[in-house]
Order: sequence, then structure tokens, then C-alpha cells
Amino acid sequence: MPFEIKQQYKEILKHYIQSRSEKDLYAGQKFSRQFIEKEISPEEVIGIHKNSLKELFPEVSNDIWHSFDFLIEMMIHYGLALQEHQSLIRKQEELDIEMKIATKVQDTLLKTKVPDFQGIDIGVVTVPAKQMSGDYIYFLNGAPNYASIAVADVIGKGIPAALCMSMIKFGMDSMEHENVQPDVVLEVVNRIVEDSIDNSMFISMFYGKYDANKSVFSYASAGHEPALLYKAKENKFMELDADGLLLGVHRDVQYEERSVQLEKGDFIALMTDGVTETRTKDGFIDEELVRSILVEVKEKEAQTIADTVYHRLGELQNFQLSDDFTIVIFKKDD
Repeated sequence: MPFEIKQQYKEILKHYIQSRSEKDLYAGQKFSRQFIEKEISPEEVIGIHKNSLKELFPEVSNDIWHSFDFLIEMMIHYGLALQEHQSLIRKQEELDIEMKIATKVQDTLLKTKVPDFQGIDIGVVTVPAKQMSGDYIYFLNGAPNYASIAVADVIGKGIPAALCMSMIKFGMDSMEHENVQPDVVLEVVNRIVEDSIDNSMFISMFYGKYDANKSVFSYASAGHEPALLYKAKENKFMELDADGLLLGVHRDVQYEERSVQLEKGDFIALMTDGVTETRTKDGFIDEELVRSILVEVKEKEAQTIADTVYHRLGELQNFQLSDDFTIVIFKKDD
């Protein structure tokens, strides 16, 4: 360490102790820049300060000087901890920037258009619990008189989940203009997923296709939450479930397909488990709560029904979602 640095500091310190003036304090502040230029660490500064005081006040008890040794040790560890903390902050900032970019890419890549389809009123609410969603909605309206909907949920979150969703998007795009049955759609997407993603990632998916000529809704499920069909005439719900493994478990899987007839006022609620397993401070909600909300607004437009379910369940958890929230209402109108 340069000798002149020590001497200059001692002189500045001496003047300040004698005068305690703003001028000498300012001189010390300016001089501190030399510590930075000479790359002198905080603990070394304390050492310079200690030695300067010993020369200025040699009669002071050794116990006081030992306290400076204690302070030096503390500053060494404090400096290391501070560096580590600052490094973590920089990494977190970099990660936040990457996540924002990835979220924009996901929004663009997975964007889908709600079809304006005669005879069916569609409402959608999808809200991610964090920046990136593990839920996915995709509409196909390529074939005349048919409207199709896919709702998927990745078991996992963040960027890996988004990459899984891109595989589904790839599979769905390949069948956009094909009049393909739901069970076949799931078989095709399952092979793509099984070939393309890590073995630790799995996806549940519900796929339905509405035939406007027959007012028939055909569907298949890959381990997804059962959809709810509300029958207006009977004023009751039916669960739309079908046998089928999660996507990505085995390459060759056959999926069961089922069909239901839709009449005026009937609607289908397709959901992810972020809806049915809404968590409050008292635990998970009863699924009957979801049904009661749906019945309460059954006469409303599809979008109003979806919005109402989200706001009611969101209020129960102060809109601090514990999981991605997705609901699609498929309602038969005039």
C-alpha cells in the first residue's frame, strides 16, 4: 500500500479531529476516491484509520485498538457477503429480462383467435399465476361447420412449460385444415410430445370438436380435468370425461372419444385445475362452488360466465393465484 496514501489520510484525519469543520470533512470525502482508484479494500481503510489514530493518540488503551481488529474481520466477511449479494441481484435482473422476453415470445407463439362461429357463443379467461403460463388454449376453425377447442395444462411451470406448449402448438398447426376426430388429434399430439420433450414433463389435454350441422360436441381427454356440461332443460350438470393417459407418458396410446348432443341454453365449461383446485387460506374449494357460480349466471353470455367464475374465485384468494387459471365456456345459442 502506498506510504503517501497513509500519510495523507493521517493528516486529513488529524485536521478534522482538531477542527471538526465541514471543510475537512469534505476533504476526507474527496480523498476517499483515491482508495477506489488504488483498489484499497474497506478493511484496509480501517487498518489505515487504526494506525493513524495510534500515531496521533499513542496513549490510548490497547483494548481500543483490538476493537479495530474485530471490525476489520467483520468488514472482510461483510465485503464477501456483499459481493455475493450483488452478484445474485445481477443474475436475478438478467433472469427477469430473459423471462420478460420469453413471455412475449410465448404470447406471440401461442396466440390463438376465438372463432366467431354461428350457433356457438364462446367465452375465455386465462390468467397465469406467474409470468409464464403452463396453461394453453387453442381454437381450430379451419373446416366448415366445425369449431374445435383444445385446453392443455403442463405439469410444471416457467420456460420448460412454455417449450412444451410450443410442441402442442406445432402439432395443432399441422391439423388446422383437417377435419380430424378428437381421439386422433390426441394420438398425433401425444407422439409429438413424447418424441420432443423431457421424460419428466407431462401434459394433460382436453380436445373437443363441435359439429354445427348435428349440434354434437365430440371430445377426448388425455388425463385432463373433466369438462362440465350444463343441460338447460334438466337444470343439471354432467361430467365430460374420457379415458386416456397424459401426453408424453407412452408413444402409442389410444384415446377414448365420446359425444354429447347440445341444445339451446346448454353450455360446456372447460377448465384447468387452477379453477377446480382453487386454494384459499382455509384450503381447497369444493367443486360444487364452481357449479353454483355457473348456475347463477347460466343465462348470461359465455364471456360473462367465464369472467364471473374468475372474479368470484379470484376474490377468495385475493387474486394471488397459486396456479394458472383457465376457463373456456362453449355455449349453444340460437
